Amino acid sequence: MTTGAHARFMQGNEAAVEGTLAAGLGFYAGYPITPTNEIAEALAQRLPQSGGVFIQMEDEIASLAAVIGASLGGVKAATATSGPGFSLMQENIGYAVTAEVPCVIINVQRAGPSTGQPTRPSQGDVMQARWGTHGDHPIIVLSPSSVLETYELAVRSFNLAERYRTPVILLMDEVVAHMREKVVLPEEVEVVERAQAEVPPEWYWPYEAGGDVPPLVPFGEGYRYHVTGLFHDRAGFPTGRLDEIQPWLDRLFRKIEGNVEEIVAVEGEWLEGAEVAVVAYGASARSARHGVRRAREAGRRVGLLKLITLWPFAERAVRELSARVSRIVVVEMNRGQMLREVERTACGQCEVVGVNRADGQMVDPRDILGALT
Repeated sequence: MTTGAHARFMQGNEAAVEGTLAAGLGFYAGYPITPTNEIAEALAQRLPQSGGVFIQMEDEIASLAAVIGASLGGVKAATATSGPGFSLMQENIGYAVTAEVPCVIINVQRAGPSTGQPTRPSQGDVMQARWGTHGDHPIIVLSPSSVLETYELAVRSFNLAERYRTPVILLMDEVVAHMREKVVLPEEVEVVERAQAEVPPEWYWPYEAGGDVPPLVPFGEGYRYHVTGLFHDRAGFPTGRLDEIQPWLDRLFRKIEGNVEEIVAVEGEWLEGAEVAVVAYGASARSARHGVRRAREAGRRVGLLKLITLWPFAERAVRELSARVSRIVVVEMNRGQMLREVERTACGQCEVVGVNRADGQMVDPRDILGALT
């Protein structure tokens, strides 16, 4: 899709709006909540101008339900919320995973638990994004650390959702959402459209066990099938037969776990020859980069690994890194949620320590410097 390149002074939430529109957003349903409100405010104006539909729902539960319904109708759909609303969405996230309905959920994290500090940053929803809905399930979660990256990952969220028929979570934080930076949006972006059925209606199975991702035909096009949150057969009807359940479950996980090389993205800086590495994501990666740069200016061999995809976890990148360095410092605005994943993946090959802050403030680069020794 062509967008036209020019420099703009843009807020993170505004970049999320521009990214969703560039990806082809056609439907948005949401409920007001700080610190995401700029997204809804902008889309309420912009989306109808491009032929889309914006609706304010009565709560976050209904918002995601409406998004799922719109997606089943063939429209690219999204919602945006923060921690308390994200908690309310968990049942419908599980429904979208099980029914394999592509959609995008933007969660601009704020300090919690409960209502916490609505205008303060946090990265406390990392594990909730992975395991918030009950049961075993695959999920894709992306985390931007700049305004431009927010735009890029908003587009990528839709592309991954459509490619793998799954909900994708764009896990932002209040700092990235409200900061402003000069950005130049690309003239063109890659946009993935939903796969089309290549068989007549009588041969169509929306949950076929073979392959990775069967096409999802929108309702109203003559292809009749059932949608449920229950374990289902290849036509979508509830089933208790293990010979139908297990192959479907295997494919549900295989479509994500079997494509991690395409899904998982990281960025490394100064890692060649590094003796100590810092792992960070989102706004914390900005503090981490500043701390690493200061350490290198002092002559220390330190590198940075920024996680862009949080889930699936970048196991290969972290495992390879842990074999080359003596220490990994994990920086995040929580009590150590991603720290445990790094420890698990490092398998004792190096020391793993955390620099954590969960009081609604950014991590201080000076604290990162102190953890590098």
